[in-house]
Amino acid sequence: MAKTLHPIPAHVPPLPKAVDHNRHLPASAAFRWLALGWRDLWTRPMPSLLYGLGVALLSLLVIAAMTVFGWDHILFPALSGFLVVGPLLATGLYEKSRRLEAGEPISLWRMLFPRRGAGAHLFFVGAVLLTLMLLWMRAAVLLYALFFGWRPFPGFDHIVEMLFTTPVGLTMLATGTAIGGLFAAFSFAISAFSIPMLLDRKLDAFSAMAMSMSLVWNNLPAALLWGAIILLLTLVSLGTALVGLIIIFPLLGHATWHAYAAVRDEP
Repeated sequence: MAKTLHPIPAHVPPLPKAVDHNRHLPASAAFRWLALGWRDLWTRPMPSLLYGLGVALLSLLVIAAMTVFGWDHILFPALSGFLVVGPLLATGLYEKSRRLEAGEPISLWRMLFPRRGAGAHLFFVGAVLLTLMLLWMRAAVLLYALFFGWRPFPGFDHIVEMLFTTPVGLTMLATGTAIGGLFAAFSFAISAFSIPMLLDRKLDAFSAMAMSMSLVWNNLPAALLWGAIILLLTLVSLGTALVGLIIIFPLLGHATWHAYAAVRDEP
């Protein structure tokens, strides 16, 4: 039986175009995100301030527990690891800004329990960030052992002197900063836009993290300045014994939503 031959189509459909994630944002866009975050913070401020208070109290509780159980040797890595898991803790603040943008009702309850359907994907991103934080804490312990040997933790009074007044301590500090910076950079890239994106769109966690990395890379000047602002304000919070988190954490959370909104669609 003869086979039927189909003619070659006259026009071959073109290949799909590559998606351009460059939004041509100036570095100064980061300051606009911060200003918009400040506006959201003081629009119906009580839920945001209570949220910030909760994060501050939770952080103080974790520090107290680590001290009581003798885990103070990993306190410094844990504090720096806050930058890694911070985006997940700010989920409710993204939700408030999303609701303000959409004109939806706002309450602390709705912030704590955001849009249905995103929970599993948010949990997965959170698990990735938590794993990165635990890996960094383990790496910090190994670094201490590599430079100082398997000696007991000398306490905060002596560790500061060891780090800043000895050649070995300064070398360890530089090495730890470099390695911690790699952990922080990767976690920032995968979480800068992925968690707000999951609240805003029906998307899986892998796609959201991959798109977040692409958006960060293609808008690097604004992303780098935004990361520097987050680091600076986090250090200010630590300098105030975490009291500053009550205002600074909600401010950064709301501003991060506006960072996402700026790269969400083509300008």
